[in-house]
Amino acid sequence: MRTIPEISLVPKWKAHAARDAPAYSGVVHLGEQRIHFCYGNFHEFPQIPARMQEENNSAMALDGFVTRAAVHELQQLVGSRIHKIHQPTKHDLVLQTRGSGGGRRLLLSANPTYPRVHLTELSYQNPMEPPMFCMLLRKYCEGGQIEAIRQIGMERIIHIEIRQRDELGDLSLKTIIIELMGRHSNIILTDTASGIIHDGIHHITPAISSFRIVMPGSRYTSPPEQGKGNPLDIDSSEEFLAIMGAVKSPKSNSIDFEAEATEEAAALPEPPLKRLVSAFSGVSPLLAKELVFRAAARSLADHAVEDATNDAAASSPAARQADGTADDAAALSDGSVQAQELWPVFNTFLNAARDHDYEPNIVDKPDGKSLFSITTLTHVEGERQAFGTISECLEAFYGDKASRDTVKQRVSDMLQFLNNERAKNAKKLDKQAVTLEEAKEAEKFRILGELLTTYMHSFQKGDRSVEVVNYYDENGASVTIELDPQLSPSENAQRYFRRYTKARNSTGAVLEQMGLAREEIRYLDSLLQQLASASLQDVEEIREELVAGGYLRAREKRGAKRKKPTKPLLLCYTSSEGIQIFVGKNNTQNEYLTNKLAAQGDTWLHTKDIPGSHVVIRSQEFGDSTLEEAAMLAAHYSQARSSSMVPVDYTLIRHVHKPSGAKPGFVIYDHQKTLFITPDENRLKALPSEIKS
Repeated sequence: MRTIPEISLVPKWKAHAARDAPAYSGVVHLGEQRIHFCYGNFHEFPQIPARMQEENNSAMALDGFVTRAAVHELQQLVGSRIHKIHQPTKHDLVLQTRGSGGGRRLLLSANPTYPRVHLTELSYQNPMEPPMFCMLLRKYCEGGQIEAIRQIGMERIIHIEIRQRDELGDLSLKTIIIELMGRHSNIILTDTASGIIHDGIHHITPAISSFRIVMPGSRYTSPPEQGKGNPLDIDSSEEFLAIMGAVKSPKSNSIDFEAEATEEAAALPEPPLKRLVSAFSGVSPLLAKELVFRAAARSLADHAVEDATNDAAASSPAARQADGTADDAAALSDGSVQAQELWPVFNTFLNAARDHDYEPNIVDKPDGKSLFSITTLTHVEGERQAFGTISECLEAFYGDKASRDTVKQRVSDMLQFLNNERAKNAKKLDKQAVTLEEAKEAEKFRILGELLTTYMHSFQKGDRSVEVVNYYDENGASVTIELDPQLSPSENAQRYFRRYTKARNSTGAVLEQMGLAREEIRYLDSLLQQLASASLQDVEEIREELVAGGYLRAREKRGAKRKKPTKPLLLCYTSSEGIQIFVGKNNTQNEYLTNKLAAQGDTWLHTKDIPGSHVVIRSQEFGDSTLEEAAMLAAHYSQARSSSMVPVDYTLIRHVHKPSGAKPGFVIYDHQKTLFITPDENRLKALPSEIKS
């Protein structure tokens, strides 16, 4: 019996690796002999290369195995009581629990783009009035004890069973069902015994689906089965090969709850990828690609072992590499990693999943996209970040994305209001400009009135115009004067005198009103700019500012009023020289930063004549690098963030003043110098930043 040599595989993926970096290298140990091998560049292997490198965010990384990992982690909540329930957005719920391990927060999200379930450390801004679904959950689940948290098969469906006493003191069992189905995701509250739905965070009416209705009073029906097997039930290569050989495309009823995975798999030319996704529940295209890649790498390593065993000294390592690369590339060029070659890799992964041995990680690809998985993605190039728990991984991956979406939802109405207000003021400014032009012709109206008075005998009521000699003209030229046929000659003359008086008196008022309109537009532009990069907290502060300014009505608050923070939180960067640079992201923050926090000797920066943030260098001693970075921040947090050579003014705080009665955030300044800067996004990303009070 042949002795199998020991093989060490070393993946060569690093973010800075060149495109011609080897796909896999390793060492074959034959007794005391060590043979190094390197199998090809990625562009030499059409079955592994471009197709496997071209991952995208549509790959359903949150598959059944990720759900299994999350449910296993959530077992620590079993036995805990649900203390509070909040619904910060129309898609998300936060359950605050109390148990022997202390208090935890559980996020349930039916977000159509970012559905997920995990423990969270984030704080969420809750609406003043809880939605009806939240109130229903509070009625049936608040104070209840979590009896069980389980996954349905390997599907992305989680059941949280809760025991509580009802109004009569009788025990009541409820089940919160979370369906992580992409755009069809849902959170449904049911009566455990009867299966009757109390309500769902999203309704499915008979008009949407006759097969499956999610409405109060209807009976809960699970999403349609896809005819896939549970991979954890496979315990032999024979069973695996039989399933892989007999796999058919999954069928769906009514709503295609696995549409994303099925469409993704259908687009993949590699049979093993399509077979894995179509045959086994819980396997996403991303996971299938990883498993096939590992199988391909293992196959390449086996070729290296065979070559080394049969003829270890027949040729130089370089020749063996070249021969092996060409032969194996030809052998695998059709993308057909055989099912029997895939089984050992798949079985190893399944055993790790059975033992709950997960490796949560995120890979940030060079193109800026990110992927996450519960196993190391050796086929994806990029910077990797490992996490201790799946909740930490999911929160890091989805948190910012979901937060940005929530901000978009919160600001949509505000943006519409601000744009409408800006349009009104722009229209008013145009009308005032016309009035001002008329005001400049005040003397002309007086002359026309005088001429009509002089030549009153030359026209009568009903005439539409009259031509008279203009005795104010040096050459005595004639002038045609328009008349109102409804007025008498005397009334027509008085009409021009009134226009003269109005124009003469309105010049000053029009100029004042135009100044106010321009100031209003400037203020609205500053708010629009601030909303473009606002966080949830920034949005709330901007809303409070608009309420205080009388632009928006205050929300009706029930119960005790919320305590406002004594001072706003500010974004603080640390320059490459170790100097603190503060940025105000809305007018509330700008006012506090410039007028209260900053010292007289600190340096203040702002884009010249462009709406943007106040930026303050909190030091009197700093170098050119700090000044450049502060100017970049001022340009970045302005309407000119995508421009080059942005003018940024800077001066000492002692030269910055707010005029009496000015709008929030408005200041005047002098003794300034101007710096022209082009924002360097990579340089700014490298600066450490934190939120400070």
